[in-house]
Amino acid sequence: MLTTQISSDLKDAMKNKDALKVSVLRMMISAFNNEAINLMKKDQGLSDDEAIKVLKREVKKRKDSIEQYNIGGRRELADKEKSEIDIIQKYLPKELSEEELKKIVAEVIAEMGEVTPGQFGIVMKAVMAKTAGAADGAVVSRIVKENLNR
Repeated sequence: MLTTQISSDLKDAMKNKDALKVSVLRMMISAFNNEAINLMKKDQGLSDDEAIKVLKREVKKRKDSIEQYNIGGRRELADKEKSEIDIIQKYLPKELSEEELKKIVAEVIAEMGEVTPGQFGIVMKAVMAKTAGAADGAVVSRIVKENLNR
């Protein structure tokens, strides 16, 4: 289980005195606990799918922070956020390439038959279900829009 692996890695990071990794792993465990409380699953914990959603949300927060730090000229803080993303992404499944996503979007649209741009949400839901957390929603959204506006 992902949460067990992260707890184990936290112990190793503490032994190795890797301050950044300890900090990030503690934040991840805290985020898992908060999500478990929100989902009223504190006793049984999160499934791997739920944990992956939390990690993706944490990566997105950091990407947003990097953008803001770069605008504000705070390069050192942007670099720290990038280092944190690198640690978090080690626990995420490999992302699908844009070519693989284009193929999946085309398959979904073909299965659905005649699709209008107004059915964007339906197509997005089907594609995201098929990619099972291995795709960035923003990239999928862009590809679906390109396909629907042809």
